[in-house]
Amino acid sequence: MTAALCVFAVSAAVCAYVYFGYPALLFLLSRTRPRPVARRGVTPPVSLIVPVHNEEAVVEAKIRNSLALVYPEGLLEVLVVSDGSTDGTEAIAARHQGPRLRLLRLPRQGKAGALNEGARQARGEVLVFTDANAMLEPDSVQRLVEGFADPAVGGACGNKKHRAAIRADATEGGEDLYWRFDKWQKGLESDLGSIFAADGALYAVRRALYVPIADPAQADDIAISTRIVLRGFRLIYEPRAVAWEEAPVEGRDEFRRKVRVTNHSVRALLGLGAALWTSGFYSVELVSHKLLRHLVPFFLIALFASNLVLAAWMRPFGVVLGLQAAFYASALVGFAARRTRPGRSRLLTVPYYFCLVNAAAFLGVLSILRGDRVRAWTPRSGIA
Repeated sequence: MTAALCVFAVSAAVCAYVYFGYPALLFLLSRTRPRPVARRGVTPPVSLIVPVHNEEAVVEAKIRNSLALVYPEGLLEVLVVSDGSTDGTEAIAARHQGPRLRLLRLPRQGKAGALNEGARQARGEVLVFTDANAMLEPDSVQRLVEGFADPAVGGACGNKKHRAAIRADATEGGEDLYWRFDKWQKGLESDLGSIFAADGALYAVRRALYVPIADPAQADDIAISTRIVLRGFRLIYEPRAVAWEEAPVEGRDEFRRKVRVTNHSVRALLGLGAALWTSGFYSVELVSHKLLRHLVPFFLIALFASNLVLAAWMRPFGVVLGLQAAFYASALVGFAARRTRPGRSRLLTVPYYFCLVNAAAFLGVLSILRGDRVRAWTPRSGIA
């Protein structure tokens, strides 16, 4: 019984810290020791790097969107980096080649290789990375680089938003809450100094600080952006730099993507080596915001199992077990009713999405333990 009590206490403490303790710590510190960013309307030469692989469905729109960005003439170049595309992607991009856009044709090697080559051939002082399916607001690049007026800033992350879509199932309620919670935490981290990592939909780094990705099985946005902070510069969040993506139509699409994201993200974090644990408060961010969040499902399982044992001995634990069971029952009902109107209630979508995310993280971590390594990517549903 003592062992079960210890497991219960540790598991409950970790879960409470990830979802409540760490955000509370950020809120407190951001109010007591904020670090403002000296933003100004600077316009450094920018290279917008768009890695693509068989993106003929969206590349035309992406190119037009990129060329329509509001930025001074001659200071923005667009690099479309084709990672061994075999469809019409390269032909479409080739039609737009000119003074403002270049097409780089590469053999298939994975997204990391495409980003490395794009960064190597870029001419701009600031590298802006964006996915092919992310459509940028006209002023997004201008907003993104304003923070670079502050010499302490080495990177900036944009604000990914999902367009409203007709969903085949009811995950949007829980997903919306998840993303708002995550962005709120990013804002607090940025106010303190640096966010834990950038989002691949839209982010920028000083070219001089770009470190080529050594392991293609890592999450490229984490692998690139974390090195900015480890080299002594700030990585800030810029909510005014907006990138729009289409929301996944079904929860199963999001589930498969998150399994891959977990695999790539955890590999990128472990790839930092000792720096993951020895980088002051930034290590607290990396471990709290990302690593522990991916490990939460293991603690949830331990929490439920230990609660089963303790409920047989002490009545208060029976109440806690009942609350846990009710929550997971709501998730199951949410899953079963996900294609119905009642299934769109927050009382069902939040538990459903919470369990979906944690089940994906569980499988993603297990895939690492099995030795699975994903080096290449495919359009939208496979981007990690």
